[in-house]
Amino acid sequence: MPLDPHVSRFLDMMALGGSHGITLDARREGLRGLARLAGLSAEGVETRDLVLPGPVGPIPARLYAPEENEGGPGLVYLHGGGLVTGGLDTHDGICRVLAEAGGLRVVAVDYRLAPEHPFPAALEDALAATAWIAAHAKKLGIDPARLGIGGDSAGAGLAARVCQERRDGTIRAQLLICPVLDGHGASASRRDFARGYFLDEATIRRDLAACGPAATAPSPRLSPLREAALAGLPPARIHTAEYDPVRDEGAAYAERLERAGIEAAHRCHAGMIHFFYGLGRLVPRGRPILSAIARDFAECLAGHPQQPVLKESPHVPA
Repeated sequence: MPLDPHVSRFLDMMALGGSHGITLDARREGLRGLARLAGLSAEGVETRDLVLPGPVGPIPARLYAPEENEGGPGLVYLHGGGLVTGGLDTHDGICRVLAEAGGLRVVAVDYRLAPEHPFPAALEDALAATAWIAAHAKKLGIDPARLGIGGDSAGAGLAARVCQERRDGTIRAQLLICPVLDGHGASASRRDFARGYFLDEATIRRDLAACGPAATAPSPRLSPLREAALAGLPPARIHTAEYDPVRDEGAAYAERLERAGIEAAHRCHAGMIHFFYGLGRLVPRGRPILSAIARDFAECLAGHPQQPVLKESPHVPA
């Protein structure tokens, strides 16, 4: 399917700005600016900043609580940004929409970033935060029997790995949006969309290098797709974008989970690019898709998944 026309205009705008040689500080500011420009918002969601105990110090977090949702389903959310950028503010709009549309009490986790904190600092924070949230779910107004974990991009990779390392039944479902699941991957989509589609191969490689020595060799801790044993993982909802270099990683993980007997539904969104779900006013289709993702995940946590909807992957080969 052709690129969505709004996506095409966005990519043209990005090309005019250029990205070659951009510094990490400039990239971080650019993502903050893009979040402000995109303007995702949601009514009826209260927020409260939290501080969670971490392995080397406090971890900032933010609770998003829909109105009249005490004791409702919860979602631990890990933001994207290649493990080097992103934070509570860049993904604030995404978390608001997930909370409002899905009736989810979302806890966004501001894990440590590389290169200041080399990998696996981000994963250690994600594991610690998830453990604390699971143990204190009722205090946060979350039904412990309906706690999920999710994220987008590199944050989705962290979420997948948290599920692989816990396997204690406290996480009931995982939500992976445009997940980066193999830092050293070489899939067809990595080649086909290596440049010119917002997330590019050069950026993926720079981010990997910034993560430090622990990221130099393939490892399931950084690349959950390489985990050999998948038994005992929670059900998964995996969303990819047609024109995304990491598209094939999400599809491959969904297939591997199903072969391992894990319920996994994959949807590839036609005409979309990486981070389409966070582009708000710039890509109008992104907002209703994100809302539908939230509603479906809430159904999954309730034990009533809408599999027929998510099984469709039009225009994209398996």
